Amino acid sequence: MDSSPPPSSPSSASPAAAPPGTSTSVYRHGGFLSFLTARLVAVIATQVQAVVVAWQVYDLTRQPLALAWVGLAQFLPMLVLLLPAGDLIDRVSRKPILACSWALGAVCSALLWWLSGHGHAGVNGIYAVLVLFGCSRAFSGPALQSLLPQIVPRAQLAQAVAANSMLMRGAAIGGPFVGGVLYALGGGELTYALCAVCFALGTLLLARVAVAYAAPRPQHPAPMWQRFGAGIGFIRSRPIVLGTISLDLFAVLLGGVVALLPIYAQEVLHVGPQGLGALRSAMAIGEVGAGLYLSLRPFDRHVGRTMFAAVAVFGVANLVFSLSTLFWLSFAALLVAGAADMVSVYIRGALVQFSTPDEMRGRVNAVNMLFIGSSNELGEFRAGTSAAWLGAVPAAVLGSVCTLAVVAGWMAWFRPLREVDRFEDATGG
Repeated sequence: MDSSPPPSSPSSASPAAAPPGTSTSVYRHGGFLSFLTARLVAVIATQVQAVVVAWQVYDLTRQPLALAWVGLAQFLPMLVLLLPAGDLIDRVSRKPILACSWALGAVCSALLWWLSGHGHAGVNGIYAVLVLFGCSRAFSGPALQSLLPQIVPRAQLAQAVAANSMLMRGAAIGGPFVGGVLYALGGGELTYALCAVCFALGTLLLARVAVAYAAPRPQHPAPMWQRFGAGIGFIRSRPIVLGTISLDLFAVLLGGVVALLPIYAQEVLHVGPQGLGALRSAMAIGEVGAGLYLSLRPFDRHVGRTMFAAVAVFGVANLVFSLSTLFWLSFAALLVAGAADMVSVYIRGALVQFSTPDEMRGRVNAVNMLFIGSSNELGEFRAGTSAAWLGAVPAAVLGSVCTLAVVAGWMAWFRPLREVDRFEDATGG
């Protein structure tokens, strides 16, 4: 948003305008389009591989618990490595870290391809590769989030966040379908080979991405424990950052209903597997639709109140779904919940980026990803155990009410977050 040449630190840029010659649309930014294309092929590879691995592991074991180990094998290394990864990302160039992470992803896909043709290796070999893949994701996740503000000017950052979020949801819809079709056509070997090619292609495309807005790296970094402390201290001292990432943690942890959809489809709505598929797609359709709108027409006024309103709408929509016995109403409620969630994701992502100086983004985004991963994993566990204790409908209703309570509490406790008007106002929050 600065009319001068690219600043040394994006966080200190003037909020006036983008550099001369910069288009108002992020889709006309060559570096961002290259980044978006590279990420698209890498995300599709990740989604396709996830479906095929789960199918293959279950086919080998016929044990539902084996699927839990698939998730755990990837989540545990991420849990251990995310904070060190965030610290490294703040000290060295981010693009090479991302390229190395995707290259390691290609290696993992190649190993899965080899294992797929050697059945005697068994499921333990697949778990070992998934641990390695989880290590690569621990670095690629925060590197991706931290690299984006170094590619586009601040004037286009909010729009870039919306486009990036829409891409993720679109890949989450199409990737599993593509994976299932490829596995049916050629089995695991063909699918893993294509995943390896996609990761390699993403790595090559990343080389075309220009990093024009990077801050100078520290020449004499403090010891690691001090750097960790500085990152945590920064988050604690910024109500906007702490409120934003903790709101996501507790809203998803307490209010998510995705894990209960099979129960609702069978026992409440009586719609069978086709209806379950429609319900699972409803929220994603709402997210993609809202994300597309925001990427074309981003807004930058009353963002704090709008974010809280979006999370409240998410809670109300989930409450409607929880009480509904009509399929069309349940579908519409999930559609609205998805759209509201995307608005919240857009604002939360932009607020974290605008509030965080470039030299701190790796650590902050690592903590943010840790919160998001924990909320998703623990949220499904919370929903399942609550349904087992209380029943599916009471558990869903309770979770929705808790989400609304979190919104009310966070609006009272994080007043600076509630009062943010423009994204630029969050710089010192």
